Amino acid sequence: MRLTFVTTNRGKANEVRNLLKTFGIEIDVCAIKLTEIQSDNLEEIAMRSCEEAYGVLKKPVFVEDAGLFIECLNGFPGPYSSYVYRTIGVTGILKLMEEKENRAAFFKSCIACKISGEPPSLFSGVCIGKISHEPKGSSGFGFDPIFVPEEGYGKTFAEMTTEEKNAVSHRGKSLRLLVEWLRFMR
Repeated sequence: MRLTFVTTNRGKANEVRNLLKTFGIEIDVCAIKLTEIQSDNLEEIAMRSCEEAYGVLKKPVFVEDAGLFIECLNGFPGPYSSYVYRTIGVTGILKLMEEKENRAAFFKSCIACKISGEPPSLFSGVCIGKISHEPKGSSGFGFDPIFVPEEGYGKTFAEMTTEEKNAVSHRGKSLRLLVEWLRFMR
């Protein structure tokens, strides 16, 4: 069985392809634009996107939705991270946090995978960390230059190689759960 990862985010596609390759899983990437519902729930967004992707492509697919949840901002930007990144970016988030002592944050990834007519299966991963005071690094994408994972040796995601990031990231955790499930399905 060959899976198709549906995303328009090249950085995300590269990370996913790189990690799955280490498990001997080759994927296709399809950059179709899906309807992203407005919801505070990543699982609901991923489920709906996956159902739509499967309906369009008519073959096994998976999608991933992720968000950055900042404690002192009551979980903002959360599921709206992509929009917030496009509108105010890293600089805007740092501006919102200028006077904040509490820098605690986490990234959450939710993967939905649909193989057949059954409802999609869900796989979630969380990476706990903090927001740095300034952007650091040039790798990755999105809010990677300001997120320092607890397990990341003091580096931001953007200071890590793809392999280092995949070892500790929210996406890496949810992808490993997907891999376990796929092996069970065989």
